[in-house]
Amino acid sequence: MDQTQKQALQVTKEIVVKFIETNRISPHNFPELFEGIYLAVLRTIRADNASASMEVDNDPAITD
Repeated sequence: MDQTQKQALQVTKEIVVKFIETNRISPHNFPELFEGIYLAVLRTIRADNASASMEVDNDPAITD
């Protein structure tokens, strides 16, 4: 498991805990919802990392 996946898993756990506390997720629907939340978080982190690297690559103030 790479660092991005670990980050996504941690964020997903926090989101799911909040949903459980507000009774939006129950043990009955947990399995079907957890994976979808995890994948959405993972895609968001990866997209953010990709755009951050593009910004660094295009930043004229950063020199090698």
